[in-house]
Amino acid sequence: MSTNEELFARAQRVIPGGVNSPVRAFRAVGGVPRFVQRAQGAYFWDAEDQRYIDYIGSWGPMILGHGHPAVLAAVQEAAVQGFSFGAPTEREIELAEAILAHLPSMDMVRLVSSGTEAAMSAIRLARGATGRKKIIKFEGCYHGHADALLVKAGSGLATFGNPTSAGVPPEVVQDTLVLEYNDLAGLEQAFAEHGAALACLMIEPIAGNMNFVRASVPFIRRCRELCTQHGALFVFDEVMTGFRVALGGAQSVYAREIPGFAPDITVLGKVIGGGMPLAAFGGRRAVMEQLAPLGPVYQAGTLSGNPVATACGLATLHEIGKPGFYDALARRTQALVAGLRQAAADEGVPFSGDSEGGMFGFFLLDALPQNYRTVMTTDGARFNTLFHGLLERGVYIAPALYEAGFVSAAHSDDDIAQTVDAARAVFRLLARG
Repeated sequence: MSTNEELFARAQRVIPGGVNSPVRAFRAVGGVPRFVQRAQGAYFWDAEDQRYIDYIGSWGPMILGHGHPAVLAAVQEAAVQGFSFGAPTEREIELAEAILAHLPSMDMVRLVSSGTEAAMSAIRLARGATGRKKIIKFEGCYHGHADALLVKAGSGLATFGNPTSAGVPPEVVQDTLVLEYNDLAGLEQAFAEHGAALACLMIEPIAGNMNFVRASVPFIRRCRELCTQHGALFVFDEVMTGFRVALGGAQSVYAREIPGFAPDITVLGKVIGGGMPLAAFGGRRAVMEQLAPLGPVYQAGTLSGNPVATACGLATLHEIGKPGFYDALARRTQALVAGLRQAAADEGVPFSGDSEGGMFGFFLLDALPQNYRTVMTTDGARFNTLFHGLLERGVYIAPALYEAGFVSAAHSDDDIAQTVDAARAVFRLLARG
């Protein structure tokens, strides 16, 4: 047995499935997970000391790459001062100010420890602020594992969800309305039928849990208009896209096309913690002041605003705020996607890809999908061949065809070229059948 196999066998005896988050188990692609021993820059090394070019980056946070010197120094200094206090620190204020400086839709922000916690709290806040119960989410968008959000769509344009996890009672999700992503007709119908009862609409503006699917500009514009018209709050889940696709998040990308665009509540995570457990939700002052201790909506957390995590996040935001950072990151990501697209075309393999900032995705399809239903038509067996082919050649992408990929500032032109060469070799095998 390899060391990875030994570790996986050992893990399965004490951890359900051998992993602490399901996608790490390689269930979708088959094989044995790689147990990471260390990471630096654009790479990590597994238990066999095999090096991989890393395109998951802890699922998005490592925008600077692993072990960035400035971030490491900030974390080490904070750790010496204390791991956790259960009392306020100045650094929490500094991080809140840094976040708000780049996201003008937010007047106030509350720090928490995970994206699930932030999304769950945003829903509670929306319900408390509006006095309404019903919420809209979209099939294929993942907002964490809170009960009310673990639902999928049924048939028809707009169907109230059924739980997609055991342990979630149907009555918990009876007020969750699940719509098809990018479907204007379904959106209009939902608001026509339920607008007066809707507390909020929550969406991933670029759905990274469908691999990489953008909400169209007309769709986002209409979401904004309908929420305003019916008094519902528009919640942007930017756990993945926040500070990853642009310094102002995905909302700044849409604001370029929709004058004055802003969501009512924004959910953040990943990059704002720089790899440490940290997330946040924020919005207009009148909405945020509904939170305890000012208002009646309760939310609390022992480790919220953790001093080591906030140090990591602050140092990360400082680095990515430097002039030219996102231009360089976007060019590198675009070069990767363009290279993969050309390599697939050269070998006659159906392929489509897209990117924004340092986030990308691709499909073994001729055209980019616009919703989850189309994403599901991807040939899983061919993707699994691609995944393992890249893995054998030292390239680590998400072990599931429904997950986005991430490029960091540490990825070099040579890393991109090696990745494209590896993909070309696998595409050639796929073309042969």
